[in-house]
Amino acid sequence: MTAPALKITLVAACALIDADNRILIAQRPEGKALAGLWEFPGGKVEPGERPEETLIRELMEELGITVKEACLAPLTFASYPYETFHLLMPLWICRRWEGEIVAHEHQGLKWVRPGKLRDWPMPPADAPLIPALVDLLGP
Repeated sequence: MTAPALKITLVAACALIDADNRILIAQRPEGKALAGLWEFPGGKVEPGERPEETLIRELMEELGITVKEACLAPLTFASYPYETFHLLMPLWICRRWEGEIVAHEHQGLKWVRPGKLRDWPMPPADAPLIPALVDLLGP
């Protein structure tokens, strides 16, 4: 007997990269699943929405910054089976945005070198994204 198929949830994530090649990670707030863990900003793709539109919306809501679609470049993706759903998470990189980054929905924000990302506890789906960032930016 086979297990029932898990619903696929599409979540778009973004690695914001500063002038020093550090990546922004955000700490999930209390009261949310995986609270306290560090993640790449982004969110669930809503019905009828393209992932790029999701990132533009989520980065404004979560961080108060304006990102233009032309400044988003796809890098890699993660596919991870959680207990109650299967997460498909494409990761974009972004080096240009307008506005000052402010934590509107997260407990904290950190700028981290790519080689140090594994030093921060992250959801299991985020871990497969790290090697592509290290390859792109170096340690």
